[in-house]
Amino acid sequence: MMPSHRRTFIKQLGLGAAGLSLTSSLSECVAAGQLLDPKLPRSTPEAQGVSSRGILGFLEALGNSRHEFHSFLLVRHGHVIAEGWWSPYRPELNHMLYSLSKSFTSTAIGFAVAERRLTVDDLVISFFPDELPATVGENLTALRVKHLLTMSVGHAVDSTPKITPERNWVRAFLALPIPQPPGSGFLYNSGASYMLSAIVQKVSGQKVIDFLTPRLFEPLNIRGMSWETCPLGINTGGWGLSIQTEGLAKFGQLYLQKGLWNGNQLLPKAWIEKATTFKIQQPAASGGSNLEELKKNSEWHQGYCYQFWRCRHNAYRADGPWQYDVDASSSVTASLASGARSASLMSFSMTAIRSRRMPNRITNAPPTTAPVVEAVDKVCPAEAIASPDAHGQGAAARPARRAVQVDLI
Repeated sequence: MMPSHRRTFIKQLGLGAAGLSLTSSLSECVAAGQLLDPKLPRSTPEAQGVSSRGILGFLEALGNSRHEFHSFLLVRHGHVIAEGWWSPYRPELNHMLYSLSKSFTSTAIGFAVAERRLTVDDLVISFFPDELPATVGENLTALRVKHLLTMSVGHAVDSTPKITPERNWVRAFLALPIPQPPGSGFLYNSGASYMLSAIVQKVSGQKVIDFLTPRLFEPLNIRGMSWETCPLGINTGGWGLSIQTEGLAKFGQLYLQKGLWNGNQLLPKAWIEKATTFKIQQPAASGGSNLEELKKNSEWHQGYCYQFWRCRHNAYRADGPWQYDVDASSSVTASLASGARSASLMSFSMTAIRSRRMPNRITNAPPTTAPVVEAVDKVCPAEAIASPDAHGQGAAARPARRAVQVDLI
């Protein structure tokens, strides 16, 4: 049962074969008719091969943990099988995605590449000839779009605190020293994501949010989104996007379907593969850490892609602080919103926006989160996983493997 001090969880869950519902432990319900115009079809958990008891166990474990969730939406085979919002959050409200915004910026780059507006091998300085410093060093000259995508600029520290006090962030970024050759090492760098946004605006004449609207948001029926801008009107790229929980789930489902939506190939399958496969290894957290040991258990050391994170169990995720995750691996999408990190993209599409009230990331879940991990394992057993076709119309059997990964930070 959810502790009484928790925000009331407002939900809609289709009844499974076991006849289970969440209403018995919750004081408020949102009727299906009150939800946003749902383009993702609804189904019961059991109809899609998921245990209702497993979902209830997951939610009960959350209620007994120290994690504050804002919303939860679970998709299997393209069907929403469980969804809910803790008061005062609601389906129609936007939720700030923080760094999960980076994966949308990466998607904008994908569209631009598909339209031959640029390539990932283009030199960054070629887009901003009027913003260059008086002396253009060797490493700045060698900096390419792919280095921005993979957080391998060569900076010594994240550029964001250096550029954001300035009026012209592009000029400030290009003026920073680059002591290491681009591509030589990973360093998390939100300023690099901002530069991707600036490049999209340069080649398209539109802010990223406007560039994505007819290509991504409108086809997925995502409405009312907003994105912060720099003083010169360029979307911040690495943060600042706000959308609804279901919109985030749709984004994850699009990636699970390799860019296919309602029979239309919105984003090339080749780009999806390129953007979500291993590109560069993160270093150990400290000099004394053993990278090989970290790679066995840490979700932060599985490699980085094009503004996506690799995960264990052959999954990848879009991720933001205060826990917004969308995880993807084979047939499930989960959208989670909380005060912690954002939803990830995985096989089991699970969108949960959850909140994290802890200052630092931790790579191993503490004892209080163990029940949550155990509950998630029961939601969709490996032997039940199947691949979705376009928009979840049917599923073909595939070799069994673990399908769900939840980022508990």
